[in-house]
Amino acid sequence: MEKVAILIETKNGEIKKSNFGVITAAHGKGHELYAFVMDGRGADHQAALEAYGIHKIIEINMAKDPLPWNPVTWSKAVISAMQHFSINTLLGLTSAQGKELLPRIAARLDAPLVMDCIAINLAEHTVEKSQYSGKTIATLKTYGSHYIYGLRPNAIEPQSRPGTAELILFQTDADSQTLTIKEIKQSGTGGIDLTEARVIISGGRGMENSENFRILRQCAEQINAAVGASRVAVDAGWVPHSMQVGQTGATVSPKVYIACGISGSVQHFAGMKTSGLIIAINTDPDAAITKRCDYFAVANLFDIIPQLTSRLKAHEG
Repeated sequence: MEKVAILIETKNGEIKKSNFGVITAAHGKGHELYAFVMDGRGADHQAALEAYGIHKIIEINMAKDPLPWNPVTWSKAVISAMQHFSINTLLGLTSAQGKELLPRIAARLDAPLVMDCIAINLAEHTVEKSQYSGKTIATLKTYGSHYIYGLRPNAIEPQSRPGTAELILFQTDADSQTLTIKEIKQSGTGGIDLTEARVIISGGRGMENSENFRILRQCAEQINAAVGASRVAVDAGWVPHSMQVGQTGATVSPKVYIACGISGSVQHFAGMKTSGLIIAINTDPDAAITKRCDYFAVANLFDIIPQLTSRLKAHEG
């Protein structure tokens, strides 16, 4: 039986929903799935993890306390757990946390690493990922004694597989003498993480200024969406870089992507082309995004978005 570990990410005491897509990617005949939990709350997450087919929940901590966040310490702890349980394959999210941990783990294990995967075949050790600004999908085959993969959040639809899971406590003495975390500061943008969002509403040059992004935020609140932006809006200083979607920003795969006043450059499209449904609002009927979306409205976003927000509020009421 092949053992596969999934590095579970949590936020505010709950498992990030995009983790369930990663677990689904690990499903396979003869696979025994291990969930690595780092927040010290394995028992609290047990029911949710059992619903998606996890067989063993490994709560990794030091003594009786959870490991404080430190990418060096956490990566060492994960490697110790992999070696203890004889696990050669590790899956995680291509998220901010995943980008800190997975490369460190791969480097220490001298293992092949592929990030931002949109499909995976563990039996053949192959993955698929977007290449050349989204122009093509490449299939990559990996070789080694260990395999480390980072999946794009929301790229794989979660599929429940109810069962039972054993909770196992794993204690580690991993430490870090090379990196010390003094303080963690949030970006301040608030709301839902772009890479985790199932719905994203983004603004571009057509937003005209930073103040007008409040129109998108008001609409986003009604549909539980994240607010993104094009590089033009970021370069203009209207919004922070953490909101940028595109080749030099965040790569996202929401179920619905709403582009407001965005022309649709190749670089922007590369970051959101795997969205399930793309809706665009632009006054220019010849904008590039018209050829790359499912629905397009030739209209002024300042007329459309407030009306949409108003109707959503009325429907909620």
